[in-house]
Amino acid sequence: MFRRTLLLFALLSATSAFAQETVRIRGTVERIEGSTYFVKTCGGDAMKLLLAEKPLFVAVVKASLTDLKPGMFVGSGARPQPDGSQRAIEVHIFPESMRGTGEGHRPWDAVPESTMTNANVEAAIGGVDGQVLTMKYLGGEKKLIVTPETPVVRYDTAANSGEVKAGSSVNLVATRQPDGTLTIQRVT
Repeated sequence: MFRRTLLLFALLSATSAFAQETVRIRGTVERIEGSTYFVKTCGGDAMKLLLAEKPLFVAVVKASLTDLKPGMFVGSGARPQPDGSQRAIEVHIFPESMRGTGEGHRPWDAVPESTMTNANVEAAIGGVDGQVLTMKYLGGEKKLIVTPETPVVRYDTAANSGEVKAGSSVNLVATRQPDGTLTIQRVT
């Protein structure tokens, strides 16, 4: 019995050692040396990150409120309102190839008390002050108020590494390797 418990513990420890943690980083590229990015985070930390072998590059292109249609998969940072709705801080329209990315509703760290909802637009109802989007995700639904002042952007996965330069604002998805280094999987 002791040997089986010890073996199980060793297997679980080895498995967790190989598990890679996903790290999300927002900041500004300070410089690029080959496949190494030097980034200053929004919190002021200096980070050194390595590009993965085949990272995904995603450009952010200006869109508009009229581009939001039922059936689209979008992500929106928002602030909760007293009636339970969410007032959008920004809306990101994902390409079909990114459908399901980060699906759900969760806290977000862009501004105090903000949330992030990545979901399918079920309905869009226009009004004088903007649109109310009904967004459905696995296990839930949120109403999102999008005003004419809300920035709306579209993701373009046809981007490439040449578009990222010193001074570029980036949103990175990286994995922490067993040795502690961070490898960039996606550059937005």
